Amino acid sequence: MSVAYEVNLDIDAAIAADYRAWLDGHVREILALPGFTGAQVCEVLDPPAGDGRVALSVQYRLVDAEALDAYLREHAPRLRGDGMARFGGRFTATRRIMRVGTE
Repeated sequence: MSVAYEVNLDIDAAIAADYRAWLDGHVREILALPGFTGAQVCEVLDPPAGDGRVALSVQYRLVDAEALDAYLREHAPRLRGDGMARFGGRFTATRRIMRVGTE
């Protein structure tokens, strides 16, 4: 069964343009990994971001939970570390994993 992996971002508005430019390449890099079938980046409208903040949600689609497990084990530490090295302290990320469809 396919899986959705959602990353919710709360970003300092002062770096939002630079972060978004970096994020586009980051998402492309993740989509090149085995098991990823698509992604979309959404601006969160409700609930609204706090003053001086921008909220984004990245929703990735994967073929199955095993593909997500492989990503989390083999690639996530490096890819997350890149964002922290560039923008650490100026954004936060929370994540959710969801099963798509029902059986």
